[in-house]
Amino acid sequence: MNKKGIIFLLSSIAILGVLLYFTFTTNGKVDPETYEPAIYSTGFALLPPVIAIILALITKEVYSSLFVGIVAGALLYANGNLELMINTMMFNEDGGMVYKLADSWNVGILIFLVILGILVALMNKVGGSAAFGEWAMKRIKTKTGAQFMTMLLGVLIFVDDYFNCLTVGSVMRPVTDGHKVSRAKLAYLIDATAAPVCIIAPVSSWAAAVTSSVPDDSNINGFAMFIKTIPYNFYALGTLLMIILIIVLKFDFGPMKKHEKNAENGDLFTTSDRPYGDGEVKSSNAKGKVIDLVFPVVVLIASCIIGMIYTGGFFDGTSFVDAFAGADASMGLVFGSLVTLIITFCFYMTRGVITFKEFTDCIPEGFKAMVAPILILTMAWTLSGMTGLLGAKYYVRDLVAVGTAGGAVGALSIEIFIPVIVFVVAAFLAFSTGTSWGTFAILIPIVCNVFGGEANMQEMLCISIAACLSGSVCGDHCSPISDTTIMASAGAQSNHVNHVSTQLPYALTVAVIGAVGYLIAGAIAYAGGPAIISLPIVLVLIGGILFGMRKIAGNKKGVDEFIDKLNGAD
Repeated sequence: MNKKGIIFLLSSIAILGVLLYFTFTTNGKVDPETYEPAIYSTGFALLPPVIAIILALITKEVYSSLFVGIVAGALLYANGNLELMINTMMFNEDGGMVYKLADSWNVGILIFLVILGILVALMNKVGGSAAFGEWAMKRIKTKTGAQFMTMLLGVLIFVDDYFNCLTVGSVMRPVTDGHKVSRAKLAYLIDATAAPVCIIAPVSSWAAAVTSSVPDDSNINGFAMFIKTIPYNFYALGTLLMIILIIVLKFDFGPMKKHEKNAENGDLFTTSDRPYGDGEVKSSNAKGKVIDLVFPVVVLIASCIIGMIYTGGFFDGTSFVDAFAGADASMGLVFGSLVTLIITFCFYMTRGVITFKEFTDCIPEGFKAMVAPILILTMAWTLSGMTGLLGAKYYVRDLVAVGTAGGAVGALSIEIFIPVIVFVVAAFLAFSTGTSWGTFAILIPIVCNVFGGEANMQEMLCISIAACLSGSVCGDHCSPISDTTIMASAGAQSNHVNHVSTQLPYALTVAVIGAVGYLIAGAIAYAGGPAIISLPIVLVLIGGILFGMRKIAGNKKGVDEFIDKLNGAD
């Protein structure tokens, strides 16, 4: 055994010994109604997701990183008791893996994933994807056009982010592959037009989540407030501008630059890991036509929308908007995808492009294609459960409540800084827990309590709620354990860590400028001025910084080429 192996073995024995000591000196059989971990509702409650995220970014391996984070959370909850740790990790009713997989909402999302995987396998099998790729290649002549088409489709599918990620990925992969767009870049384009579009779309599952987070006793119309926040959602609007600019300027920076350069040379993945590519069904069917892809996608969009408004009571007399506000996204997506699968089967059989045996063969193939995102989602949900058991949300809630309690900073009122404080805290909480909706539920009631009763502070209330939504999407966008980020990787069939590492520089650039925007908006609103002018300021800053970075990069490239010529002359 080598030196590293001996060190690892001795460390493992020491850790196991400590755990066994705590196990025998503490009582593992506890009353769940009265038990509380030692670090409950403290800063240490955020340690498990931080461990998982740091490990994922360092090791480039997401499964083991998430598992280590889960184990760390269970250990902290169990106060070192090994027996209680295992029971907590697997069987705790509020956070254990078994109960997360037993949750009907979560299971609905997994079923939707599997059905969509089957649909993609079917479209590949009959040659629909290949036919669409050939058709699009003849009409979309450039790499720029392929990226704009991806963005446009993402904007059009604004109903739900899960649905957006997987549908856009399935449709656009053949097109972007043909124009040598890296899978990491495709994943970014999908992710950047999923949650950011949903959070500014009045008719979406996200609008429903925001509306329901406004307290009933606050006398605030949740949906009307959501509409007012749209111009102040700096991160979402800034991200959409960022996409347009990097496509038009043909400029990439950070790790994405390497991925795009490799894609130009024929390597779409950069790394050797291809968690989705090996399971993709190939087609030798010459009968495949564009309609074989377009028809199922159109039916899927229509069916999922109908499924969502059905769960919201639209067919029982509820208005369309209210039906979306009360929709069960998980149930609606399952309804819509199942109906689409049945209709697609009938359509393909009628066209004679597939046999019943080939159809049944696509069922396990579609499931296998979704194993990776299912595993990541399952562990991400469990890690979120561990964080919840440790009281992380209450720690953050109390932190924000203290920070927004009033007072002054020098000669300035603290109220000026509330929007930027809310934005930063929301981004951190969503990044740590991987959930935007949970962040809404925690922070929006606090913001409403701070400003809701003051008639002269309604503009500040609107800006602060927008900052909460913007920060939540930002943190969700950056987090490796976010379900939307995981879905974007699945939709693009990109290595998950590659997607996260290449997306971070773009997301953080917009986040920093967004924070400056909320500082400006808070100051203008407190002074009684038109805070809306902060939006063009943010957009101009994003454009100016990208143009500046591109110019600096161009100058550096020119210097490097000049040095290379001098070396050649020598």
